[in-house]
Amino acid sequence: MNESADAHAPQTVAIVSTYPPRRCGIGTFAGDLTTALDRVPPETDAWVVAVNDRLEGYRYPHRVKFEINEGRPREYRLAADFLNMSQVRVACVQHEYGIYGGPAGKHVLELIRRLRMPVVTTLHTVLEDPDPDQLAATEALAAESDRLVVLSDTARRILLDRYGVTEDQVAVIPHGIPDVPFADPQYHKDRFGVAGKHVLMTFGLLSPNKGIEHMIDAMPRIVEKHPETVYIVLGATHPGVVAEHGEEYRTELQRRAERLGVREHVIFINRFLNQQELIDHLGAADVYVTPYLNEAQVVSGTLAYALGAGKAVVSTPYWYAEEMLAEDRGRLVPFGDTEAIAETINELLENDDLRLALRKKAYDDTRPMVWDRVAARYLELFQTVAAEQASSPRPRGTAVPDLEKRPELAEVKLDHLKRLTDDVGMLQHAVATVPDRAHGYCTDDNARALIALVLAQDHADEPAGSLESLATRYLAFLQHAYTEEVDPPGFRNFMGYDRCWLEPIGSGASQARAVWALGVTVGRSSWHGHVRPAAELFRRALPRIEAQDDPRGWSFALVGIHAYLQRFSGETEVRRARERLGWRLQETLEGQMSEDWPWFEDVLTWGNARVPQALLLCGEWLFESKMVETALHVLDWLTRVQTDPETGHFTPVGCDGWYPRYGEKARFDQQPLEAAAMIDACLEAHRHTREDRWLRTADRCLNWYLGDNDLRVPLYDPHTGGCYDGLEPQGVNVNQGAESTLAWLLALLSMYDHNHPTAATMARAAGRGGSARSAQPSR
Repeated sequence: MNESADAHAPQTVAIVSTYPPRRCGIGTFAGDLTTALDRVPPETDAWVVAVNDRLEGYRYPHRVKFEINEGRPREYRLAADFLNMSQVRVACVQHEYGIYGGPAGKHVLELIRRLRMPVVTTLHTVLEDPDPDQLAATEALAAESDRLVVLSDTARRILLDRYGVTEDQVAVIPHGIPDVPFADPQYHKDRFGVAGKHVLMTFGLLSPNKGIEHMIDAMPRIVEKHPETVYIVLGATHPGVVAEHGEEYRTELQRRAERLGVREHVIFINRFLNQQELIDHLGAADVYVTPYLNEAQVVSGTLAYALGAGKAVVSTPYWYAEEMLAEDRGRLVPFGDTEAIAETINELLENDDLRLALRKKAYDDTRPMVWDRVAARYLELFQTVAAEQASSPRPRGTAVPDLEKRPELAEVKLDHLKRLTDDVGMLQHAVATVPDRAHGYCTDDNARALIALVLAQDHADEPAGSLESLATRYLAFLQHAYTEEVDPPGFRNFMGYDRCWLEPIGSGASQARAVWALGVTVGRSSWHGHVRPAAELFRRALPRIEAQDDPRGWSFALVGIHAYLQRFSGETEVRRARERLGWRLQETLEGQMSEDWPWFEDVLTWGNARVPQALLLCGEWLFESKMVETALHVLDWLTRVQTDPETGHFTPVGCDGWYPRYGEKARFDQQPLEAAAMIDACLEAHRHTREDRWLRTADRCLNWYLGDNDLRVPLYDPHTGGCYDGLEPQGVNVNQGAESTLAWLLALLSMYDHNHPTAATMARAAGRGGSARSAQPSR
């Protein structure tokens, strides 16, 4: 098995959004969220894919790892590739129609549809009456996202009623707010030159839909009663408004104040403030006002900030304000009603107790909205969708064709095997397709490589000399791995790139795989110069196998013993070893298995199908029906527990938790060697029983490599001839190491042996009826 990634490493979350210094409310939200995610346990590495509205982009902080020009679909696709390669656990898309290119921002779907990890999409705009493009975009986002986040109950209701989204698809997480102390506005007024005055305030990017003109129209009535009042309009004009109309709106507001005689009472601060500057200014406000013109607004970051700072709020009844100002958290006035605005503000300015009560109610009720608590809720949701993907994955990315029919066997391509092989042998690992020298070599992989080369003689379109040269290298590695410095002698496993052995003796599995490879070399190799050294090494290695208490290791070795006896069928000591190991395996299973758990361990782990394969071979050759029955019963159980009940595709036990007897089967990380083992076992079962169900299972296991799996993504790479290192919740592990590549090759070559037997393989199969099977067991 390959080493898994460090489970304690920080989990990476990618936020897809606009981002500061771009002037955008969504970007401000994304900046606050990523900062808070870094503060809240568990440890999280939060970074950003930033969306640009200009070709030159912005001078982003280091948190931004990738940039997209909003109008270029190809860049969204490249961003998806980048995220998939970066082992991101969850992608969180901040969505507003206007920040992504295409009709209603549909370009963002080019990214989302290609992502392998779960996608959580935060909808900052939810329209009750969308146009056709907006409707189509929102429906597509709902279909492609693992969860939609909205910032208000009103937005949730609209999604359920208008867009057909189900309740379990939507999470309500409030807009975050800075965690600031509850303070008297008088403490802040000196800093801004408004000491002794009543301060009214509106902040945010300035645009015509904010209704500032109605607030200015109310100022004469307010100033008449409270001449010490000032109204601060805080914030730069929206960049989109500036691009199309310049500062026309701001200029008109200033002229309006002049005409009404309140110019000295209206202060415009034309700046885009950072969060601390905003908090400082907001602290000076006695009353915060949002006189917006349109009810169709499901969130307002500025209103959330004002309530979180403990401000008395007066607002028009857009949807978010109605929800947030309920239960005496503020006051609502009709849209465009200047008189009602003035009357309500005057009431608050005249009644300190009422104003204080509103402030305290707003402050207390918004404590769940502080950024750290909001970030914790996002992290909880991220963990939930990641767990859902692991337990109940759904296909992502480009779908593969229906593979229920018998697979058409691919060409036996050895390019990647050769790439991983140097003058010593086969390297264990790769970074993508590049050999990784840091981990050196191992007997396990060189043994499997030797088996693959021996089988490839019959099926690969390669020069015989090339195959023999490679096989010689792998056999030489096994010779060098063997040591008599331990008792009983055996094989070392791990060797560094410096050609130094890293241990005195290898694991039981590595001993057994070496014996398996040597047995196959003896039984099937046409390179006669390999047979004698392989046979000698095989015989010397058997005592250690018999000394091991390892049913899985016995099974690997038994497969090699059967191959050995195909050539030297009368070799008495090897026949006795087969019989002894076969009965030990049978008795171990009988002693441990139960009706509901026919297995020798309380956890189902790796290489499982080699056990019934070995036992079936023993039962066939020893004429022991009990062994055959046990083997088929176990294999039938392994087939059931590794078959998706809905689609029927192969779902091997994942190594990220395995399958405890009284627990749940781990869905990931699925390993290629499991499919290879099942193929060999099922093909042997089909040869014995002639039941087509075993052949269908073998076909499904081969199709697992080709994309008929939980995520509908291929693991076999036809360009390299390699195989990806496993199927993870977010897609394939893109490294193409030796174990996985050899598992694919062994699976493919076994199918060739079964579907397209050569004269040599047919002769070997016919040998079962000869002297090798005629001997009665000595037991």
